[in-house]
Amino acid sequence: MTTEPTTQPTPQAPVLAEPLHLTRGPAWANRITLAPLTNWQSHADGTLGDDEYRWLTMRAQGGFGMTMTCAAHVQASGQGFPGQLGVWSDAHLPGLARLAQGIHAGGSVSCLQLQHSGLRADRALSGQPLVAPWDDVETGARALATAEVEQLVQDFIAAARRAEQAGFQGVELHGAHGYLLAQFLDAEHNQRSDRYGGSFANRSRILFELIAGVRAATGPDFQLGLRLSPERFGIPMPESLALARQVLADGRLDYLDMSLWDCFKPPLDPDFAGQPLIAHFAALERGATRLGVAGKIMDAATARRCLEAGVDFVLIGRGAMLHHDFARLALADPDFRCIERPVSRAHLQAEGLGPAFLNYVSSTWPRFVADE
Repeated sequence: MTTEPTTQPTPQAPVLAEPLHLTRGPAWANRITLAPLTNWQSHADGTLGDDEYRWLTMRAQGGFGMTMTCAAHVQASGQGFPGQLGVWSDAHLPGLARLAQGIHAGGSVSCLQLQHSGLRADRALSGQPLVAPWDDVETGARALATAEVEQLVQDFIAAARRAEQAGFQGVELHGAHGYLLAQFLDAEHNQRSDRYGGSFANRSRILFELIAGVRAATGPDFQLGLRLSPERFGIPMPESLALARQVLADGRLDYLDMSLWDCFKPPLDPDFAGQPLIAHFAALERGATRLGVAGKIMDAATARRCLEAGVDFVLIGRGAMLHHDFARLALADPDFRCIERPVSRAHLQAEGLGPAFLNYVSSTWPRFVADE
């Protein structure tokens, strides 16, 4: 007698409302999280501003499973925009503790994003010279000495400890969008002759040192994520995939956050254009490491589509600006869509954007804020 082969059922995609369990720390209540967003709402010295506190705690109250801060700079020289939250000094601890507690009180898991702007820093704000992995004629940035790179690693690690001390449940390393960690990955420009430049292994070395260092310096339940962007800024698609594959397999990250600009667009590299960006990263083996994506997720249907494509969670940016309770609305209504743009300043004020954030958005994003 022969036995007919059995067909294994295709695993169902998780639903948005399902909790997300990570290797370490608390589960996230659902699969919708707040993307880290520049907002200009803290003080010139990096201490927490009331408008930043309100913006973030409203999102925690709005149902996001995890609420992430804007990029908080780990050295004074790393400031890239006005009113940027800081995490480079113990003077920042009281505000950070207040913010972490406010996020928890709103029912969300808290995460502080760690960043340095490198050659994208603003000398007028920091009062310090620009630094980068290489001497950059266009911006006037000078190359970091090897000892300075080693100090940078230690300052990222100290910032992670500071975040944990303040009560945050995790941190994310900002390795995307052409800021300093992404500058090390730049295959075109980072031709340093020390162990931090030249080959792909050398250019990505700082990320693995940071992952190991933060993991060793923080508690067993502290969550650690990494944000990467797969295109632009001198990072070729094959290296993006190779790096994502390595950090997913490494096991020391709890999650990888891929900032895709548009989840379902084809890659810029024609050799990879047969599938949308999200598919290339969702196909990677990842063990227990979770994978999230950001990029033009403006409605519940697109969020579900991302999970159906194989990722574990979504990060919401502009949608969270338009609706402080995007997560709650999307979980309650499968047909939920963001309000049409442009929107009035009054609408955004009601959604928790302060004057500085409004000025940034209206001057940076065309057709987002209506002329009044």
